[in-house]
Amino acid sequence: MTVTFSRHQGTSPLLISIPHDGRRLPPRIAARMTEEGQGLPDTDWHVRKLYGFAKLSGATVIEAKYSRYVVDLNRSADDGLLYEGRKSTGLCPLRTFAGHDIYRQGETVSERQKARRIARYWQPYHDELSDSLAYIKDQFGYALLWDAHSIRSSLPLLFEDELPDLNIGTNSGQSCPKVVEDAVARVAADSPFSFVVNGRFTGGFITRHYGNPGSKVFALQLELAQRCYMSEKSLRYDEGRAAILCTTLNEMLAAAQESAAAVDLIREP
Repeated sequence: MTVTFSRHQGTSPLLISIPHDGRRLPPRIAARMTEEGQGLPDTDWHVRKLYGFAKLSGATVIEAKYSRYVVDLNRSADDGLLYEGRKSTGLCPLRTFAGHDIYRQGETVSERQKARRIARYWQPYHDELSDSLAYIKDQFGYALLWDAHSIRSSLPLLFEDELPDLNIGTNSGQSCPKVVEDAVARVAADSPFSFVVNGRFTGGFITRHYGNPGSKVFALQLELAQRCYMSEKSLRYDEGRAAILCTTLNEMLAAAQESAAAVDLIREP
């Protein structure tokens, strides 16, 4: 059986999902890829390391082991568009964010291959997310899902100009109560980082699918500009910058949990 993710069991209502820092490639898939594709340039580099502190704070953490080039866990299984009218790399990407081919000439991902990847890599991750959220909700009366991402600051084919440092997404306010969104935004506003709420990134499939305030599951996505904690050229993790960022991340997670615990929706009638 292929082990497609790792899971750390926490002791709090917080679940952190890290779907895009996986770097494994099945040999049969890697053999068909270009050299650039094998380099995995669109990985959410070092996000697992960045959020390492959260395990010590009681969070449950689920981390994908395989690359988003195998299958993108933050897309729906039917490969529906996340953002109408915008370019998208899709469920099983054929091109990088920079527009370069992931597969060698003449190679592609057939519908049969896509279905196999969904069954082997996509479904287990989402089964685990669903089960973990149900367990947390049963234990605490509600669950808080934080979908953790990062991306290069500038990708002209996907968005204009450089991204703010902290890109908070709540599916335009639909995936969590406003009091939770506002609490996280206040921390961002008091931090040394630039930020936006529901800007270029409003939350991907994970945020949109699982976030349901009426069912007491609150979800947020945070897309970090990678310049905040690493060199985007060398991909080197910058311990100094990362330490400053982790202070802000810790405060954001704490604010999200405190505000979620106080929401009237989660109180028994």
